[in-house]
Amino acid sequence: MKVLVETSARHVHLSQEHLEVLFGKGHELTVKKMLSQPGQFACEEKVEVIGTKGSLKMSVLGPVRNDTQVEVSLTDARSIGVVAPIRESGDIKDSGACKIVGPAGELTEGVIAAKRHVHMTPEDAEKAGVADKQIVELAIESPNGRSLTFGDVVVRVSASYATAAHIDTDEANALAPGKECFGEMIIK
Repeated sequence: MKVLVETSARHVHLSQEHLEVLFGKGHELTVKKMLSQPGQFACEEKVEVIGTKGSLKMSVLGPVRNDTQVEVSLTDARSIGVVAPIRESGDIKDSGACKIVGPAGELTEGVIAAKRHVHMTPEDAEKAGVADKQIVELAIESPNGRSLTFGDVVVRVSASYATAAHIDTDEANALAPGKECFGEMIIK
């Protein structure tokens, strides 16, 4: 099954509590642009993420979540001096840590490099013959002559998803995907 492949750049997810620490009591996220996953959006709000060697300005993605986390590429992590284990989104226990600074305050929270993954609707997962948490490969044709097959791609199935694969900026740079590209899931 072919799936749309999207690049997921560095970003921050905030809990309501941490949103208020960083931006002030009662603050609500401001939608800048809707994203491809239903209900997800890039926000006007930005934060500074600080490690031991430097910092990066990062976009906040909404809506608020139960837990705060920072997602970076491994290159980002090295450049600012943080440890970012490769994990599924939401798995920040015993991850690296960084300081997050907003206009009203700061806090220290977990940081990961998101494991490459494919979001799938239950219908598309059934058609493809895959299940939630299954590991597949993703063969991606690049219009720029840098086609790649990625291993260790986790399938994430939910009725709240739109079917699309997400890779980080390091992976996208290796691929040079162009404006729009698709990958073929390989089930082993």
